[in-house]
Parts: sequence; C-alpha cells; structure tokens
Amino acid sequence: MRNHSGNSRLTIGLALGVWGVWGILCQPAVIQAQAAGAPARELRQWHPITLSFVGPQCSETGQPNPFRDYRLEVTFSRAGRAWRVPGYFAADGNAAESSASEGRVWRVHFVPDTPGEWAWQASFRAGPDVVLSDDPQAGRPAAFDGASGTFAVGPSDKSGRDHRGKGTLRYVGQHYLQFAGSGEFFIKGGADSPENFLAYADFDGTYRAGQKDKLRPGEANPTGLHRYEPHVGDFRSGDPTWRGGRGKGIIGALNYLAAQGMNSVYLLTMNVGGDGNDVWPWIDPDHRDRFDCSKLDQWEIVFSHMDRQGIMLHVIIQEQENDQLLDGGELGPLRKLYYRELVARFAHHLAVVWNLGEENTNTHQQRVAFSRYFGELDPYDHPVVVHTFPGKYDDVYTPLLQCPWFYGPHSRWAICGRHMRRRSNGLRARRARGASGSFRSTRSGRPIRACNRIRTIRGTTTCGATRYGAI
Repeated sequence: MRNHSGNSRLTIGLALGVWGVWGILCQPAVIQAQAAGAPARELRQWHPITLSFVGPQCSETGQPNPFRDYRLEVTFSRAGRAWRVPGYFAADGNAAESSASEGRVWRVHFVPDTPGEWAWQASFRAGPDVVLSDDPQAGRPAAFDGASGTFAVGPSDKSGRDHRGKGTLRYVGQHYLQFAGSGEFFIKGGADSPENFLAYADFDGTYRAGQKDKLRPGEANPTGLHRYEPHVGDFRSGDPTWRGGRGKGIIGALNYLAAQGMNSVYLLTMNVGGDGNDVWPWIDPDHRDRFDCSKLDQWEIVFSHMDRQGIMLHVIIQEQENDQLLDGGELGPLRKLYYRELVARFAHHLAVVWNLGEENTNTHQQRVAFSRYFGELDPYDHPVVVHTFPGKYDDVYTPLLQCPWFYGPHSRWAICGRHMRRRSNGLRARRARGASGSFRSTRSGRPIRACNRIRTIRGTTTCGATRYGAI
C-alpha cells in the first residue's frame, strides 16, 4: 500500500440538505453497514470494503460530467498511517443488475492490510475538470464532503488459492513479486489469450465496432463476441452472475483455468482501433470521457471471482494500434481519466499488474509519465510494466531501470509446434538478454521484475491458429 500520512461491503448512506447556491451540505448518517450479508464486525483484512455515498443526481451523458466535474477521494487511516483512495460515479449503485446509466451513488473501494479499528474521511469536490487536478482544494466542497466514520476489521478467514488469504501482490525489491500477507512468492503461469477476454457477449454495451481491413495471423476472431460456451459446464452453483443468470460462460472459464493451476489472465481493457475493436470502458468507442457504469460493474464481478480463484489481473491498458489514441500519446486529460477510472474501480483487487501497452510505441518520456501517474494514483503500488517488440528490449527497458515507478519488462516468447526448433536459437538469445537485463537491474540497486509471455506451446503449424483459442 502507498502510505499518504462475495467481498466485504460497507455501505454508507448520507442524508442530504441544501447549503446556499454553491453546494450541498450533508449530515452523514449511517443507514446500512454490513459485509456481504454478514454483520459489520465481520469486515476482514485483505477483503475489499466498499463505501457508497448518496450524492448529486448525475447521468453518464449529462452535464455536469460526473467523470470530470466531480472528484471523490476517501482517506483511510489507522495507527498513524493513511491512504488516499480515489472513488467513482456508480449510477444507481446496482448498475450491474439494473443497467442504470444515471443515479446518485458515489463509491470507493478499500482493502485494509491489518485488523483493527480504521477511520475514514471523504473529500467530494465539484467544478469543471476538478478530477484532473492534484490540488486537494480544487473546485468547491459538495454534497457529503467531510463525511467521516470508523469501522472494525478482523483477520482474514480465507486460505488456499483465494487471494484474500494471501494479501496484496507487491514488488519487494526482488525479481519476483510477493504476497504481503502470506509471504509467498509469485511465479506467473496463465492464459495470455484471448487478449480480448472482455469482449464477452453478456457484458452490457459490448459489441464489435468494426475490424481492420487486413488481419495479421493470430489476431482476434472477427466473426463475433466471445461466449465461452464450452465453459458453461464449468460454472458452479453459488458462483456469481448478473442480470438473471448472465455470465456463466466467462465465470466457468475462470473456474477451468484455476482448476488447471493457472494463476494469471492477460486481458485488454481497451482495444479501440486494435486487434478486436470490441473492448472499451466507455459508453461507446468515441466518447472517451464517459464511462459505462453497468459494464464496468459487470467487469468487477468477474475480477472479484478471479481474486477468489487465485488469478492475477494482468491488465493491458492499450496496444500498439491505439497507443496514440488518447491525447496523441501524451498524458493528457483523456488518458488521465482512463487511468483514474481503472485505479478507482479495480485497484482494490489484490493481484494486479498494470501493463502500459502491448508492443508499445510511446516515447520513453511518455512511459515515464504514465508510470509516475499510476504510482501517484494507485494507493496499493501495484506493479507497472510494459511490453515491447523483440529487438527493442535494450532501447525500451534499459532507460527505465532508474524509473522508480516502473517495475519490469514484459517480453514475449513465441514457441509453436514444428517452429520450435528453428526458434530455439532466438529463444536462447532472449533468455540471455533477459538474464543480462536482470543482472543490470540488480547492479543498479533496484532489481526489476522479469516476466515473459509465452504465446503458445502446441503441435500446430502457426502461432496464430491457437493464440486466440486458449480458453
């Protein structure tokens, strides 16, 4: 965690009153406090806690823009330590089920790292583009600004694969990540395909927005969205669904991966103009400052199931074809909004890696700026990595060794059937370069996390034939 001196859920409702013409003054009143149907005293260490506030009525498409013109941050503190956690507009608070696009609910997620008594205090500011400002006093106080409270946290009751029994996966100055609670080191082994894992037919607002004129071998299937129908049989009674039983295919697919011992899924959260053109967090591919509350709530259901199944979220923020899409490749307002929404909604998950891009073509200065922004925004210090082309490792990774917000490379080995032999020399060379990079990072005083993406190991003639059929 960053110290700023069926998940557990704590819901805080606020009674509203009017204060002049500049804002709304609220007297906080706790109307519900419970942990997924259990008493509040059962809130637990490493279990995400959700605070929901009643605030101004807003719409995904309305004015003021709830994603730009309001800023929710909650500071959580215990024993002299404090974490500032960004929040988000959550429509009616039940958008995964209702598909609501408007409402009065504002929400923040937090994961306590120790048992005991915790305190919280909310900051809620209003004003044009206030969410983009680093100034705590930007804009004006609104609605429930200043609301505060406490809650008690007990020890985790989870074990086995469940990340809630292991704690946050974090960088500890070594070449492997480590769980903060159990002390277990993490060796990644999981599915890197399909990259457009979230192009799933049961998610709201998900469709194919078109395709490129020419597809490369291995790019996403252009015929339609994923349904993961073979894995409906892997769905188990008691697993989560939404909107009357939707989601069984993707939840079953995660059950299958966990049963095979996999601990990671590599997924794009935005591929507009890229391989699939069917994954984005917004209400549509073109309105990039308006987020789809119901779709993102449904993603949250899937990601929470990944936590329970012991599967890391390897989040690919962009790919080569669209790494200039937001602000011309710079860290501008649209990119900041996108990154902030990802952190606010999903950083509470215990095993997350933020990947700045696949086959990335941003400049070194841009990658440093992206890494710094994640480092300043993410209260849990989840690792930030980047993927690049073979032959570009030294150009991309070596200058980043001294960047304190960057945690390591993410390279790719392509090993496919009868091509294995002729690629073996290249594989050995990449291993040597990886070892050399690790050695240099160790000598620099900051060992980096090394991670390789093995696309496919199968008895086929081309990598592309199997790359998008792994699940």
